[in-house]
Order: sequence, then structure tokens, then C-alpha cells
Amino acid sequence: MSSFTRAAAAGFVLVAALAAAPAPAQQAPATLQAVDAAADPILAIVDGAAIRRSDMQSLQRALPAQFQQMPLEMLFPMLIDRMVDAKLLAIAGRRDNLQNEPELRARVATYEERLIQDAYLTRRIAAAATEETVQARYRKFVAENPAETEVSARHILVASEQKAREILAALGRGGDFAKLAADNTLDPSGKDSGGDLGFFKKGDMVPEFSEMAFSLKEGQTADRPVKTQFGWHVIRVDKVRTVAQSLDDLRDEITNQISQEVVSAEVDRLRSGAKIERFNFDGTAR
Repeated sequence: MSSFTRAAAAGFVLVAALAAAPAPAQQAPATLQAVDAAADPILAIVDGAAIRRSDMQSLQRALPAQFQQMPLEMLFPMLIDRMVDAKLLAIAGRRDNLQNEPELRARVATYEERLIQDAYLTRRIAAAATEETVQARYRKFVAENPAETEVSARHILVASEQKAREILAALGRGGDFAKLAADNTLDPSGKDSGGDLGFFKKGDMVPEFSEMAFSLKEGQTADRPVKTQFGWHVIRVDKVRTVAQSLDDLRDEITNQISQEVVSAEVDRLRSGAKIERFNFDGTAR
């Protein structure tokens, strides 16, 4: 894709985001100096209505993820023109008193209600998902899910026990495991990798294979071939490690869990204290 095409595609994405995102509130000329210019400078004034850097930052948060990660300065040339266009359209609509139309007012009220819902739950979640709470959940997880042992192993898969024992004999004479795997294994991926399976947990492999692999020490080759439904395996273990998930690994999962619990508990609490009347689909009483 050419740079021109990428820029055009980015422009269309930004236009779509502007259409979906709430427009910055219109400001009268008298309010232009009300905000610290250094902290939130004015980027444009459209018929007396200011567009501030905070407005552009809010818009960036509504963009797709790849744009949210970009420095705002890089987006500035495209965003400012689109924001000016959006401001002009909003001003024109207000001049036509569209803000007073019943359908538009109903949509604004619905959007405002969603924002209030989000803000309400965000505050409840922030109060519950403190660092202390997250760490306590992590300690509980670690206690209930002990660190697991993993091994990094290689294997050579062949069709018969005799062939497997011939390979073991060749290894005993100083043969290179990776070369013997490339020349003999029936595992297609093993030919290029020297039979390397990478790290795996005990439950990741069939029982017969795992029992042997997890009984070996680092650098040790099994003294006998192992039979599974796939054939006969010559197994060597390269490394053994114990793996525990860190707090950073689990932070998002724990926070999401707390968030779901807060939302469920808050809805239940509000329902229990509210008077709720239900009606049939046609609006008649039940």
C-alpha cells in the first residue's frame, strides 16, 4: 500500500471517528480565557467557538487502537481540519435550531444516560479494584494454583522399537541428536527443528511420553524408547523450569474479574431497593 493510500485510509478512519464521537462543547468568545492556555491551549477558533487540545485528546481516545498509540502531534494535521469541519457543521445545525428538535433531544438524553451509567460504574470499580485488592486476589490465585514444572524436550519419532534402539545406540556412540532427528524422525516439524518440542507441561503430552520426559534431568536422554499411539520415541530433555504467573501477567484478568463482580453486585443492590413495574409488550398491565 502506498503512503498516499495509507494516508487516505487513515483520513477516512478519522472522519468516521469524528462522526461517531461526541463533539466538543461549543464555547462562547467570553469563555476563551477561562482555561489555562499552557495546560490546555486553544488550537482553533471557529466563529468564536474554541477547539482546545483537550478536545483533540478526547477525540483520539475514540479512534481505533493504532491511532490511540500514536503521538497526538502526528495526528494533529489531519485531526484539526476534521475538527474544524465538525465544529462548522455543529454551528450550522444550531443556527437551524436542530438542538431543539424532539428526536435529537431524545438521542442526546439517551447518550447522556449512557455516559452517566459508565461514570457511575467506573467510580464503583475504581473504588473496588485497588492495588491492595488486586494483590490480595493474586496471592489467593498463587495459593490455589501452585507453580507448574515445564520441560523443554526433543524427540525422534520412528515406526519400530528396533529402529528406536538403533538411534539410542548411535547417540551412545556420540551421535548428534539434532542430526539423527533430521535424518530419521517421522515428525515433519522435527526434521527442521532437530526434534525440538519447546517447553510443555505434563498434561500437554500423551501420558506415556510425559511420564518419561518428566522423569529425566536436564541434558539426559531416556535409556529406552517410549511407545505411544504415534509410534516409538527417543526422548531427551534439554531444560527443566518451574513457571509461576506473575502479577503483571494476571493483572488485567484480575481487574476484569473484580469489575464483573462489582457490576453484578451493584445491579443486584439497586434492584433490591427499587420499585420496578413491568408491563406487557403492548404496554398493557400484567
